[in-house]
Amino acid sequence: MTREFWVNLPVKDIKKSKDFFTQIGFSANPVPGNNENAASLLVGTKGVNIMLFEEKTFKSFSESKIADTAQSNEVLLSIDAENREEVNLLANKVRKAGGKVYNGPGEREGWMHGCGFSDLDGHRWTAVYMDMSKMPKA
Repeated sequence: MTREFWVNLPVKDIKKSKDFFTQIGFSANPVPGNNENAASLLVGTKGVNIMLFEEKTFKSFSESKIADTAQSNEVLLSIDAENREEVNLLANKVRKAGGKVYNGPGEREGWMHGCGFSDLDGHRWTAVYMDMSKMPKA
């Protein structure tokens, strides 16, 4: 059935957004369809596809309005980290690449270390390291 999973995001400027995501550690996905209106990136060892589409192109196939990320969230995208240092490093990369760290990095509930950040178009992301040895037992 499902072979791959794509997250599709509308962006104002393909080049700037692609530069942002490659600066924070995503890799370019050299597939057909990369052009002035779209870019494909891979995240994580499983190679989840992040597709960036110029807003006009995104609207043409979603047939709906694009959420105003200054007013609300359309989704919260989360990625895991190998350790606390990786979370902290990612937060620094986000700042240097022009994104906004809106929460953390810091400890959560005694067993997680994470941060929340926004990309150039206001899409919200979290990065979290979970120390499963400290996770509360149910």
